[in-house]
Amino acid sequence: MKKSSKNFSDKNGKQFKLSTNSNSKNTNSSKKNNRYLINSYKNKNSNNQIDTNKNNISTFKRRNLRTKPNIGLSNKVSDSYQDSSNKKNFDDWIWGKHSVFEAFVNERAINRIWCTSEIFSSEKFYILLKDLKSKGVLVEEVSWNRLSQLTCGASHQGVALQLACSKTLSLLDLIKLSKNNSANPIILALDGITDPHNVGAIIRSAEAFDCKGIIIPQRRSAGLTGTVAKVAAGALEHLPVSRVVNLNRALDELKKNGFMIVGLSGDGPFSISKFHEKTPLVLIVGSEDKGISLLTQKKCDFLLRIPLKGKTSSLNASVAAAISLFHLTSK
Repeated sequence: MKKSSKNFSDKNGKQFKLSTNSNSKNTNSSKKNNRYLINSYKNKNSNNQIDTNKNNISTFKRRNLRTKPNIGLSNKVSDSYQDSSNKKNFDDWIWGKHSVFEAFVNERAINRIWCTSEIFSSEKFYILLKDLKSKGVLVEEVSWNRLSQLTCGASHQGVALQLACSKTLSLLDLIKLSKNNSANPIILALDGITDPHNVGAIIRSAEAFDCKGIIIPQRRSAGLTGTVAKVAAGALEHLPVSRVVNLNRALDELKKNGFMIVGLSGDGPFSISKFHEKTPLVLIVGSEDKGISLLTQKKCDFLLRIPLKGKTSSLNASVAAAISLFHLTSK
């Protein structure tokens, strides 16, 4: 019988012997021993792998813990944005087919209407909406999704409106009323003034200097909202207002009825202090940044400037209106 032995070393450098016999029994037992040693070596490696995985998992958890505060912060930001959008003031809004229709029938003062194309073309609303649009109410066709955004997800049924704080007159009625009250009336027209605080302040000054009316275009101008009424401090109740679809066409109509058109401009060739015309006047005030539009300037008979002595190149629109009305009404 021959015996043989072989030396082996594991991963850590420890040596062990494997004996081989020519005898079949010894051979079988040595195979079992070999199998046992190999399995134990594999188990050791697998345990090391499990420990490594545990370390990786714990590291991953720590990384997730670091990122959790950022996730929470983004959620807080989105929640605060949602809360701010939900704080929109809807005190002067009406939506829903039946509620809006009742507002039309009862002739409520309306600033603006939003509706879908289906509502605008419907038999029930078409004539009413066309009539309101001709009277100066801004009627805007929007998609269903856009209307849902405006009403913050309310059940609007395709139509919504914003009430005005005062009723408006047609342009012809304003002309007739102004001439009945004065031989040389002054009417104020606004061009591109979108800030409701400016519009409210202008209305307050216009009423204080006995202006006979004010013209506000449908677009590119603030409407008669609650903010305008608040800044006007009650003057809106005593000053006739006409909302027109197109300001330039309205100026043509005023010229036909004997009104002279003058506009305020920082580059105007005439100083307002030297303007002495005694005639029905329309005074146009433009926005602080852009002034009167070029097309509207062409409609003016005179472009007047307020002489400034300081380094300031322009005045706030409401301040310019007040100064101009003081000069024009004190002559």
